Amino acid sequence: MDASNIISIAKSTLAIEITELEKLKNRIDEDFVKAVEIIHSAQGKLIVVGIGKSAHVGNKIVATLNSTGTPSQFLHASEAIHGDLGVIQKQDVVLCISNSGNSPEIINLVAYLKDYSSALIGMTGNKKSKLAEYSDVILDTHVDLEACPNKLAPTSSTTLQMALGDALAICLMELNDFKENDFAKFHPGGSLGKNLTSRVEQFVSSQKPQVTQESSIRDVIISISASSHGITVVTNDEQILGVITDGDLRRMLLNGEDISKVLAKDIMSANPKTIEKDSLAKSAMKVLKDNNIGQLIVTEKGKYFGIIDIHKLLDEGIN
Repeated sequence: MDASNIISIAKSTLAIEITELEKLKNRIDEDFVKAVEIIHSAQGKLIVVGIGKSAHVGNKIVATLNSTGTPSQFLHASEAIHGDLGVIQKQDVVLCISNSGNSPEIINLVAYLKDYSSALIGMTGNKKSKLAEYSDVILDTHVDLEACPNKLAPTSSTTLQMALGDALAICLMELNDFKENDFAKFHPGGSLGKNLTSRVEQFVSSQKPQVTQESSIRDVIISISASSHGITVVTNDEQILGVITDGDLRRMLLNGEDISKVLAKDIMSANPKTIEKDSLAKSAMKVLKDNNIGQLIVTEKGKYFGIIDIHKLLDEGIN
């Protein structure tokens, strides 16, 4: 098989699944609305049940719901009929996922799922199945064509299940008025968490170069050279007057000035960009990018606190 064949198969797979997704989109109706309303008004949590490939989909749906403000728990169908039904409380809603709706585990389980919960939502590709028969609401995920050429591996059907789970999560997220700050509470780790929660103060350099406006060029050079930032801050009692970069020094030398008479105030750039230490780190990154600068002066109630470097933020996954 050559490269063109591989590309053709991949495109065909995606085309089949896209077609089935379009059909699903056109089937979104009052049953979907009812399912969303049932979950939203539930006094308990959402229990998602599945087996086989649907179990993997169910776990993903649970993860998405939990991270977007809808408390959820996954229950494996085969474990449920061997003691784990106890996790379901009467105030909970159950979402049972099964493409056929007639697998032995599901057939043995659906009556209990309905009895033990406040409502049973069935996500199935078979509206005449046992699952559909017991469900208060049916979310129809039938497909006309699986992408698998042997019609054996669930492909289009699991894609629809996953997509419909996302649609539920986003609708519930909007109903709950779930905002970025809420999202941050559940994502404290990794790059995503850092971008949502990290403050500038966490990334401020331990180096704090500074000079006064009356400092000589020699003192300015020493201050810049003593840190790795290529910059020093001109201050007066921690009030920021300006900054001097190594580029400012080079330009001064190229102008042929008598450096013995030049003071810091003569070559500083006034009104540098600053940010308060309790600001979000991603806000600092935006200022750095928007102004095409490598360092940003950090303040505490307007006074000089330190320096934050773009490379430090990039290394920490802030973007």
